[in-house]
Amino acid sequence: MDHFQTINPEQAYQHWLEKTAIMVDIRDPQSFNAGHVSGAFHLTNETLNNFLEAADFERPVMVMCYHGHSSQGAAQYLINMGFETVYSVNGGFEVWKKEYPQAVHSQ
Repeated sequence: MDHFQTINPEQAYQHWLEKTAIMVDIRDPQSFNAGHVSGAFHLTNETLNNFLEAADFERPVMVMCYHGHSSQGAAQYLINMGFETVYSVNGGFEVWKKEYPQAVHSQ
């Protein structure tokens, strides 16, 4: 695959429930610490190398940002880095926390 795909929150939630994809959150540290998808990896410039070193490039990755826009660039970057399947989550964390509050970890 040479391009990321978009995924709606319902599909992302199913992947999350079934543990069939890794969720990464690219929002700023303050937003991530205030609340994020339970089990999400906080993907930043500082954590990127660790993520790539530990990654299974065959396992699907879901990228989440605030509203589903910034995640598209990050998703394409991960495709370019060699991941087979990468999704950008439409609506981002703003939709997720409204639809799936039980799946949000807050500090």
